Amino acid sequence: MRYPIIPFLLSALFAVSLPVYADTPASPARLDQVAERGRHAMPFNLEKTLHIFEKTAHGGIQQVIANDPSDQTQIGLIRRHLAELNMRFKQGDFSPQRQVHGDTMPGLAELAASHSRIQFNYRELSNGAEIEYSAEDPGLVDAIHRYFNAQLRDHARHATDGKPAHCQHMQHKHAGKHHPHNQE
Repeated sequence: MRYPIIPFLLSALFAVSLPVYADTPASPARLDQVAERGRHAMPFNLEKTLHIFEKTAHGGIQQVIANDPSDQTQIGLIRRHLAELNMRFKQGDFSPQRQVHGDTMPGLAELAASHSRIQFNYRELSNGAEIEYSAEDPGLVDAIHRYFNAQLRDHARHATDGKPAHCQHMQHKHAGKHHPHNQE
């Protein structure tokens, strides 16, 4: 006698036990809430910009770029904001992220507590700016990845993952082995 329901039940049990990843969208109410808080914390217009979060082997690259590469107002606001965030992160100040995403944002506590063991490097792009996060400790790399996943989930309407866009700074114009975006 065959039991055709057993494979189905095992498949369902396996699917339910899988972890939830960044592609699980936040609820529409959460997206609205984060966007509203973001409007007060970020000087640029969310509707005119795109956030890119790419996880790398040593951390990740966060970019904010203007949707219109000729929009110098948004580009200037992006650069000022990310330069300020970069300085705050180096000092362990993640209060803007807490303000937008809440105190329980995944990875945030570890980033704040271990900020001196993470390198934060700000760079301007032709259409915005980026911060590269880099750590040698696998636990901190994991914290950066969880933080990026939370960013992607909370900014789903204005964010994407993947390769950084439009890298225009000098070290990225050379495609050698030291190119930071090729270290995966």
